[in-house]
Parts: sequence; C-alpha cells; structure tokens
Amino acid sequence: MPKPYPARYRANPNRKGKIMSSELIVHTGDAAFEQDVLKSDLPVLLDFWAPWCGPCKMIAPILDDIAAEFEGRLKVVKINIDDNEATPSRFGVRGIPTLMVFKNGEVVATKVGALAKGQLTAFVEASIA
Repeated sequence: MPKPYPARYRANPNRKGKIMSSELIVHTGDAAFEQDVLKSDLPVLLDFWAPWCGPCKMIAPILDDIAAEFEGRLKVVKINIDDNEATPSRFGVRGIPTLMVFKNGEVVATKVGALAKGQLTAFVEASIA
C-alpha cells in the first residue's frame, strides 16, 4: 500500500489525474508565463512536463523538495506541454522533462531528462549563484 502524502501536498485542479504537488510550486500556462517566469523577482526553475511522462512523475517529488529547500531563493514553476503548446515551442523543448533556470527573464541553464536529487540540487545551486 502506498504511503499517504504529507499534509503540505494537495491535489492541484490544474493537473489531470491524481498527481500531487507541493503548495510551493506554481503551475503556469502560456497566458501567465510572462508574469510567472519572465517577470519573477526570484530565479525560476521551470519544469516542462506532461501527465503521461514517466520520468516527469519520477522527478515531481524531487521538485517538491527543491521548492521547499530553496524557498525564498528560487521559484519552482511547472508547465504542462499538452495544455500549453506555445511556450515549449518558443524555447525549443524537444523532450521532457526539460528543466530550465531563468534569471532576469533569460534562460541561464537547461537540463533534459530526469535527474537525481543531488544532481538537481547541484544544477540549481550552480545556476542561481
């Protein structure tokens, strides 16, 4: 039997299915992308994902942990590529998960594929330094 999710996790009505998400993660779309990512006062870790993507599901809890560990220093944002086609196309996303770090509205680092927590933490730390 699977373990229950901690209280800080909740079902997100913007997602299809029963994937859980931290309250610290922002779910954006094409319409809100500029405000949520490009105009953010904090650096942004953006996750391009889809509900059918196995590796995306694998890194979801890691992103929740990253959002908590870097709270106040980094904003974690997710965008569903199935529901929002313009933004992935704009940034040349060819595979998912694709993780991009934005600073001052510009992409400063990109990783494609699932990463272990240590790898993702190192990627974020190097990108926002």
